[in-house]
Amino acid sequence: MSNTIKITIFLFLSLSTVLFVGCKNKTNANNLAINTEAKALKKILFVVTSHSEKGDTGEKTGYYLGKVSHPWDVLHAAGYEIDFVSPKGGKAPVDAFDMSDSINKKFWDNDVYRNKIENTKTPNEVNPEDYVAIHYAGGHGAMWDFADNTEIAEIARQIYENNGVVSAVCHGPAGLVNIKLSNGSYLVAGKKVNAFTNEEEVKVKLIDIVPFLLEDKLRERGAIFEKAAPFNNHVVTDQRLVTGQNPQSAKSVGIATLKVLQTLSENTK
Repeated sequence: MSNTIKITIFLFLSLSTVLFVGCKNKTNANNLAINTEAKALKKILFVVTSHSEKGDTGEKTGYYLGKVSHPWDVLHAAGYEIDFVSPKGGKAPVDAFDMSDSINKKFWDNDVYRNKIENTKTPNEVNPEDYVAIHYAGGHGAMWDFADNTEIAEIARQIYENNGVVSAVCHGPAGLVNIKLSNGSYLVAGKKVNAFTNEEEVKVKLIDIVPFLLEDKLRERGAIFEKAAPFNNHVVTDQRLVTGQNPQSAKSVGIATLKVLQTLSENTK
């Protein structure tokens, strides 16, 4: 074989190797970009209250720990990253701090999430496009600072209209009552929902303390309000809206939210 032919074959093989490695690296880079994008989109925003007092009773309140920890446990285990926002940002007041609840303890002992909830984002730090869902956690404090927060309502509207999920539990649906969609209709109008009921508010002796009755306000907004007996686990899913009645429903809200997210993910494949 002549030297010319040998050199030609060598150059051909060298060029083929370079092209193969280049294509492989490009494919790996593309796969990495896709995986990074998919990971970045698996984020859920939890809303917690900044309000710490039950009217003028002198009693403290805040977000109810179990209404954060139990949905968090379900969604975090499924691979979702959770961020926290509150009307004022910073450290959110906590209520029902019960470490005998193993899920509460699991959440509280997680250094990453403990730091997140003690340094919540302000609404203007949130980019709605980063999230596939928003969850309004309950606690009586929500009755004072969720309903009229237009910034968080706008975040929720954008997430929902971007084919995302909106969920809420117990007093968390206070954040839903004033959310309006781009067509001017209330988010809850014509949808089945539930929340902390009038009967439950009577039983905890706060019916004359809260600024409004959540059940009544949701009905006013056109929601189809469904409920179970007081303090029974009850969750309603209607389209991409998930609501739970009380503390007993917190885990079930997380499970129902996850099911909707999984269905949406399957439909986009």
